[in-house]
Order: sequence, then structure tokens, then C-alpha cells
Amino acid sequence: MNTFRRGPRGGADAGPPRSPRNPAKPSAGGGHNAQAGKVRIIGGHWRGTRLNVGDAPGLRPTSDRVRETLFNWLIPALPGARVLDLFAGSGALGMEALSRGAASAVLVERDPALAAELRALAGRLQGGEAAQVVQADALAWLAQQPPAGEGSAAGFDLAFVDPPFAAGLWDAVWPLLLPTLAPAAWLYVEAPGEAAIDLPAQWDRHREGATREVRYALYRRRPA
Repeated sequence: MNTFRRGPRGGADAGPPRSPRNPAKPSAGGGHNAQAGKVRIIGGHWRGTRLNVGDAPGLRPTSDRVRETLFNWLIPALPGARVLDLFAGSGALGMEALSRGAASAVLVERDPALAAELRALAGRLQGGEAAQVVQADALAWLAQQPPAGEGSAAGFDLAFVDPPFAAGLWDAVWPLLLPTLAPAAWLYVEAPGEAAIDLPAQWDRHREGATREVRYALYRRRPA
């Protein structure tokens, strides 16, 4: 199994599944965005577009700095990719992927107000029809998806998994998510530093990094 772990405390505290993210902590060294209530798309044809973070309790969008690093890693993987942003929140990851050349993105968000905001944003952007916004609980939605290769299901080429930290959802996500991914898919995971992320052996950790608040890693599945 591929694991990243930091610190002695083990996994995050369990709690009820929620799509809104955890509270942002004070940042050292530019980990969070300067303009309260907004994040921006930082590359591609929608560069500079502002996304509302909203006022959902605990919303914690991925910082500009981490996204810049992540999408530099993903440059060869994005053109034409089918993307899943599983705990979408502000939609910063899924919309950034579309801006940089992904063919389509499904953004799953439980909070109705956040999902409505994402639909409105997609409706305003040229080419925004490539974003499909689903207002649903992420685990319940995954449980209804066919495995990749079954019928017309091609599988997602790239999935972003950044769930609410306090809910400790990673182990519950993998059995439902991994079958929906393409044979050589990429998987991005964001987690608190002390969390153990255990993936099957065929998932290789490609790159990883950390800020004071989070650890983040990009994995790739080895084709059978």
C-alpha cells in the first residue's frame, strides 16, 4: 500500500460526512488567498476568474500556492482529460482543470448554495458547459456510478479528493472511487499532515508536498 503519514496521532477524528471544508487556519508564507471570500483561477483560458468561496461553515479551498504546484505537475495529463472534483466546495480544482485544457469535469458538492454558485459560474463562462455540477453527498453519488469500462463508462482520467478533514472520509472513499477511474488515472489527495492515506499497491505516489496546514500528493495508477 502507498501511504503518506506525518506525526504520531494517526487519522483524523471521525464525524458526519459534510461537503463544506474545514476552517482555514492562519497561514505562514502565503498559504491562503489574500482576498477574503474569493479564490481565482490561476492559469489557462479562464485565468483571473474569481470564484466565490461562499459562507458555508468550514469551507477551506485549496490555496493558490498549492494549486500552482499541483497544476504544474499535471501539465501533461490535462489536455482532453475527464475530471472528477469529488468534494468541490468553491470548485477551484475542477474549474482550474477545465481552464487548463481538460475536456470535462464533474463537480460534486453537497451544499445546495455552493452547488448553485458553481452552476451559475459555469453558465457565465465561455465553454462552461464542460462543467457538470452535481448537488449530492459524495459517497452516495459514488455508490451509484458504474465501474470504468462497464457499458459506456470510460472512467475518469483525473480525480481530486479533498474532503472535510474532520470527517475522516478517505478510507470510505477509496472502495467507491477507485473503480470509477481509468486504467492509468491520476489521483490528487489533500489531507491533514497526520492522516494516513492508504492506497492499493498499484497506485504510485508521483509527487507530494506540504504546507503548515496540509499535505498533498499526486498518485498515478499503474496500468495492469
